[in-house]
Amino acid sequence: MKIGILISGRGSNMAALVDAVRNGEIPDSEVAVVISDKPDAAGLVKAAARGVETIVNERRGRTRQEHDAETVAELKKRGVDLVCLAGYMRLLSPSFVQAFPNKIINIHPSLLPAFPGLDAQRQAIEAGAQASGCTVHFVDELLDHGEIILQKEVAVLDGDTPETLSARILEQEHGLYVAAIKKLVAQCSDSTAKPRMPVAPQL
Repeated sequence: MKIGILISGRGSNMAALVDAVRNGEIPDSEVAVVISDKPDAAGLVKAAARGVETIVNERRGRTRQEHDAETVAELKKRGVDLVCLAGYMRLLSPSFVQAFPNKIINIHPSLLPAFPGLDAQRQAIEAGAQASGCTVHFVDELLDHGEIILQKEVAVLDGDTPETLSARILEQEHGLYVAAIKKLVAQCSDSTAKPRMPVAPQL
């Protein structure tokens, strides 16, 4: 399975995925490319240090559709089977999602469907939630929506701030993302057909 990873920032989840592929924890796979919409994303340095091809594709004066079309073209050129969003801070256009049907996944710092969108940790604290966590899910045309693959619960502690809760959730994100991709690779290996993801529920 060829994996393409999209980032916008530090790339800690991206680095965890690349390392898991390289050490064989995620079998039968390779990270073909890491693409960032930010030229100064720290994750670009981490990816290059691991020998992964990197591409910068800035939005700059283009529509979302135009920007996404270029990203899709780069992924298709490299034969990417699975697109992983790892701190990618742009909502994908419907045309992007349709270009990789049921083959785009994301990790979000809450137990979806609770607390979608930005500042999920702050949302959880302000709502008085006793537990939050992280979710790996398929991406569809809606924000932080789509079939859930795996989740990991993290307790919200007395005195938690968005920063302290974020740090504890991040500790769980890396392992959960790796486990989710291992699950998908295993499902593909069990199939005699060309690797494909389970079909997400229709809206």
